[in-house]
Amino acid sequence: MKFQELIGLAVFDVEEGKEIGKVSDVLISGDWEIQALELEGKGFFSSSAKSVAWEDIVAYGEDAVMIRNQQAVRKTGADDIQYTYHLGKNKLKDLNVLTEDGILLGKVTDVYFDQEMGNTILGLEISDGFVSDLMEGRKWLPLTQDMSIGKNAIMVPPMSEERLEKTIHSVNG
Repeated sequence: MKFQELIGLAVFDVEEGKEIGKVSDVLISGDWEIQALELEGKGFFSSSAKSVAWEDIVAYGEDAVMIRNQQAVRKTGADDIQYTYHLGKNKLKDLNVLTEDGILLGKVTDVYFDQEMGNTILGLEISDGFVSDLMEGRKWLPLTQDMSIGKNAIMVPPMSEERLEKTIHSVNG
């Protein structure tokens, strides 16, 4: 599954069957783990976001995210958010992916994770630009321990270019 598929999903409370909100973003730690889902409804001048910690999610699928009850929704201070996927100042989407020897592989367009493996991120979907996407398709870079999130780029080891694969629309995840 990809982060882009989570954004916009309805979040339901299993105990009451009530819709709590919609997913607006994914919160990520510096060591590439999903920490929480951010819900829509943050005020323009608010320094906190409504979120659901990953461990409080009972199930999720292509139509909805299920949480045990409304107590799972918490306020998360802006200072407690390391990285986000879609919005905010430290977002992964559109970050350059650079090798340590100075080769630009493209920009992050999506992030893959494995539904069976919990909050484990599998890899990044990378675009080399619109024309390249049309001609060759987007690329998928499997995540490795030596990839790091920087302020202006994701740094990957030399030779990562050889590990790029064409994206498959039904990657196991």
